[in-house]
Amino acid sequence: MEPVEVNAGGWYLRALRADERVDDRPALTDGGIDDADYIARRTAQWSSDEHYSWAICQPNTGEMLAEVGLTRSGDTAVLTGWARTGHDAALASGADAVQRFAEGALGLTVQR
Repeated sequence: MEPVEVNAGGWYLRALRADERVDDRPALTDGGIDDADYIARRTAQWSSDEHYSWAICQPNTGEMLAEVGLTRSGDTAVLTGWARTGHDAALASGADAVQRFAEGALGLTVQR
């Protein structure tokens, strides 16, 4: 599946990026993720339907505040996530939006 953007009210969710316009690597480092191939792996996982991940972003700046993901296994998926310090509310809202998307659009049963 191609990455899907999700509206979470006060936040917007998009695929992780590291390009000339948006670079999520500093936010990932804040979250303890220093793997240079992390974004490329997450992008490949979208294509293989193995795992879907979203950067939960500040809508006016695009700054990544948290990450939420779904790991598929048949008709179920496990929802996981993490937030940068002080951004637990963004994670909670984003996780709720992803759960609604997974259940409504993909027909998955989500486990948290």
